[in-house]
Order: sequence, then structure tokens, then C-alpha cells
Amino acid sequence: MIPRPWLVWLACILACSTRVQALYFYLQAGEQKCFLEDLPNHTIVVGNYKAEEWSDERQAFHMNEALGIQVTVEDLETKEMVVNTRGIPHGKFTFTSHDAGDHQICLRTNASVSWLVSNPRVRLSLDIAIGQSKVDEQDEKDHVHDLAAKVRDLNKRLEDIRNEQQFQREREHEFRSLSEIANSRAVWWSLFQMVVLFATCAWQLRHLRTFFTNKKLV
Repeated sequence: MIPRPWLVWLACILACSTRVQALYFYLQAGEQKCFLEDLPNHTIVVGNYKAEEWSDERQAFHMNEALGIQVTVEDLETKEMVVNTRGIPHGKFTFTSHDAGDHQICLRTNASVSWLVSNPRVRLSLDIAIGQSKVDEQDEKDHVHDLAAKVRDLNKRLEDIRNEQQFQREREHEFRSLSEIANSRAVWWSLFQMVVLFATCAWQLRHLRTFFTNKKLV
């Protein structure tokens, strides 16, 4: 059983480690809403949003899959656009602050001409979690799968390089064997030429000696 003071300290630590903001607001077609967040450096921010369009026929908000949401996140200190994406009416965005300072998070509805004529009202629910140590389980699984795929690709490339090196070693061994055979044949051919040359010289000397002897010149 954990003592009550430890429960208080544990609740404080959990509250400080992750800051969650949940809110909803109303937008007209094509309208943009921005928020400022003062973030420390290297902080993960995860935002979940859901846009619902008002229907006069149903007299209620409903999900319109044709409605798009433009999400932009800008670092006001460096003027760097951290996030600039367009998504479906319900989705999420994730980014990591590179530098400490104010970050402007803006959401805008992308309305077509027909929406502009009717000028529908959109209720946008936004849930921002600041300071999460990791993304949700599905993203983590996808990330692990991506890493596993990259590792498999690297292993395949290493296997190809190893096979290429083995092939080059075999070619080098074959070339060395051919070179040794060619050098050996060249040596034997040189020795054969020398033997033939010596034999020819000896035959010529003997022939000349016999010729001079018969002519009684010697």
C-alpha cells in the first residue's frame, strides 16, 4: 500500500510531465483559428482534432468527410514552418520543438465554393498534449515496423556487398591462377628456345669442324 504523501507527489510529477489542453471552438467556412504555445526545446506535441459541420436539416453537428482541415505550426522565433499539412476532418498532428519559444498553431477549414455559398458553421474539437515522452502505440508500432524494414534493407544490402566481395575474390583467384599458368608457360617456352638455340649452335659448330677437316684446312 503506497502512503498518501507518495500519492500526492506522484500526481504532481505526472501533472508536470505532460500538459493536456482540450477545447472546442466554432469556425466559419475558410476561417482560421490560431493558438500560441510557449514550448521548451525538444518537446513533443501531439494534437488530435475533429471537425463537425452544422446541418440545418438534422439540426445537429455531423461529420462531413469532404471537409478538409489545414494545420500549420510556426516557430515565431525562427520563422520556421514546423508543420504544414492538410488532413481529413478528424486526425492528428505531431511535432517536436527544436528551439524554446512561442509556437503558433493554426487550424483552418478548407471549404469549396458550394460551402462558401451556404457558409456552414464548423465545430472544431482540439486536444493538445504537450510534453509526451512518446507517441501513441500505433505510431510507435509503425515506427518500429519502419525501423525493422530499414534494418532488413540494410541486411540485404550487406548480403549483396558480401556476395559481390566473394565474387571479386573468386575472380581475383581465377586471374591469379591464369597469371601463374601464363608465367609458367612463358618460362618453359624461354627454356625451350634456349635449348633449341644451344642445339643449333652445337650442330653448326660440328658441321663446320667436319667441313674444315674434310677440306684439310684444319
